[in-house]
Amino acid sequence: MKRQIVKLLTILSLLVGSSMAANAQFRYAAVAGFEMTNLKFKQDLVSVSQTPSYQVGVQGEMMFPGLGFGIDLGLIYNQLGAKVNLGERKIWASQGYGEERVRLHTLQIPLHLRFKWTRMNGLEDIVAPFIYGGPDFNILVGHGDCDAFKYAGGDLSVSAGGGVELFRRWQLSFQYSWGMTYALKTKLLDNYSARSRSYSVRLAYFF
Repeated sequence: MKRQIVKLLTILSLLVGSSMAANAQFRYAAVAGFEMTNLKFKQDLVSVSQTPSYQVGVQGEMMFPGLGFGIDLGLIYNQLGAKVNLGERKIWASQGYGEERVRLHTLQIPLHLRFKWTRMNGLEDIVAPFIYGGPDFNILVGHGDCDAFKYAGGDLSVSAGGGVELFRRWQLSFQYSWGMTYALKTKLLDNYSARSRSYSVRLAYFF
């Protein structure tokens, strides 16, 4: 009996999900942004300072009419990193390392849930605030030339943000991202690893 109930609920959820997906409104945008990035190491052995960077890519948005809820995803080139002063410790200073600019070039695939205020008596056609959050899957496609580090093939982060949509075309948003898995580690100290941190301002234009 329990199995039949589970099967019935599964079928109903699939039917509801497919119906909602069929009625969902999908659109895509070009997106670019400015960000400040940092690396959070397990221990404060050396000083680390954030650095400016940029983002560029495409973003898709699928909203469910009447609910205000939706999903956004995309493919975004992203550059992470920081300035790491390895010269503060003899273990690296003795090998000629100083303040190193660490760069990680990634392809970011965001998968966020979002809520947009769409019932404001027509005001949403001019301005509509929104919030969002969810995971980002970062695939490493290149890195800087500092060979003191071993780089992970990619990492997972979680982002949260919000913004405003103007005239149903432009979206201006602010976002903060926390790295959940390590992005790099030093070769000499195996357990000395770092996760990414960043906050960014993005501008998207929907076609």
